Parts: sequence; structure tokens; C-alpha cells
Amino acid sequence: MKSKRKPTSHLGEKGRLKMRLIKEIINLHVKRDVSVRQISRSLSLPRSTIADYLSRYKARDLSLKDIQTLDDESLYRILFPQKRKTIESKKETPDYAYIHHELKRRGVTRLLLWEEYREQNPDGYGYTQFCELYKQWNKKVTVTMRQVHKAGEKMFVDYSGLTMGIIDKLTGEITQAEVFVACLGASGYSFAEASMSQKKACFINSHTNAYYYFGGVTEVTVPDNLKSAVTTFDFYEPTINASYQDMADYYGTVIIPARILR
Repeated sequence: MKSKRKPTSHLGEKGRLKMRLIKEIINLHVKRDVSVRQISRSLSLPRSTIADYLSRYKARDLSLKDIQTLDDESLYRILFPQKRKTIESKKETPDYAYIHHELKRRGVTRLLLWEEYREQNPDGYGYTQFCELYKQWNKKVTVTMRQVHKAGEKMFVDYSGLTMGIIDKLTGEITQAEVFVACLGASGYSFAEASMSQKKACFINSHTNAYYYFGGVTEVTVPDNLKSAVTTFDFYEPTINASYQDMADYYGTVIIPARILR
């Protein structure tokens, strides 16, 4: 069964979360005197979006007391009067700022957000167009650094952070397995497998399976800074786990861990 977050108010969960976010932005900026730049970093939202919410708040001559006392439905009507469209409207524009923020949450996907959007807008955009419109919006607000990877140069490896249940057919016992993921830098070609843990033996075995799946070994292998890969974290000269280094020497690849928090 697909998991769905059911709305609990007239605004739906999407609207409630958006209003909670707006209230938090107003409280941080007006009451605590936090700058737009700092709020943008803290909430991972574009500064243009935060500035838009604050300008709407100031234009309506609202007070902090109003923000606290008004219910979400009433406050939304005041801040977004032009977005209160009639039922006859055919194509409700997705809330791209909300989508952008929610995609940072673990387990939230574009498909899940589109299903939520279509629940509230049955005549809205199809999934393909929904994704394309978000992609176009994201290009305008997100600053990115283009990285060029040579074919066969790098393989990036890490655990997804999510687990999956494996059921023992004899006992019915459910064990949570880790999900190992390897991706080639140039093509984006990926390999994934369930692993019983993130310990060295499982970690190295997953590398072997990835190399076999790709049909070769890249010049460089880039792991995250988990203990099975890095013994000592250092910006310039991290210490690679001995067993992991032995694997690298055997396959003729160089281990270069990703920079911490990058």
C-alpha cells in the first residue's frame, strides 16, 4: 500500500504545513530579529520565498498577536487572497516552495507530493508535467555548481539512510536491512542492494558486488565518512580503515572520502 498523508483541515496537510512554516518565518524575523539570509539557511528555503511571505505579512498590517490568534484558514485568506480560486478552476498551480521544502524530508518523494496535490486538485497537472514545472521553478531559485565527471573516474558509495524489512520464511521474524547504494559519477548508473549492517564485512562485500555489476572498477571510489570507511576524520588527510584500504589496493582504486558536511 502507498503511504498517504491525509489532510485534517480545509487547507489540507499541505496548507497547514505551509502556514506553520510562514508563522515560524514571521516569528524569527519580527520577534527575534533574524535576517532573511539566516532564515533561508536555517529552513533551506530560497530567500525570495521568505521575502515574499514577509512582504505579504507587512502589506496586510498584521501584528504578531494576529499571527498567533488567527486560525490557519483565516490567515491564509488574508495573506493569499489571489490564490483563493473557484472550484471551476482547472489547473491549480502547485506550491513549488512547499514542494521544495518537503522534498528535503526523509521518505518524501515527488510522486507522494503529486498524489497529495491531485487529491486536493483532481483536475490538476499530470505527474510528468508536475515534475517538469517544479524542475523549471527550481532552476530559477537554486544556485548549483556544475561538476564534470570523466567516464570511469569515480564511483560514489553510501547507505541510503533508510532500511527495509527482510522476513525469515521459517520463523516469520522481520530484520531491518540497510540499503547500500553505488553510483557512477559520469553516467549516474546506479547499483543498490540490501545489506545486513554497515559493518566492514558487509560494506566491503557490497563494493565487490557493485564492481561486478558495473563490469569494472573506477579509478576513484568516494565513500561518505562512515566508520567502515574512515578511521580518523581529517579535512586534508583522513585515515582510511585498514581493511577498506586493502580492498582498494586489491582492486586498484583510490579511496577519497567525501568532505564532511559536503
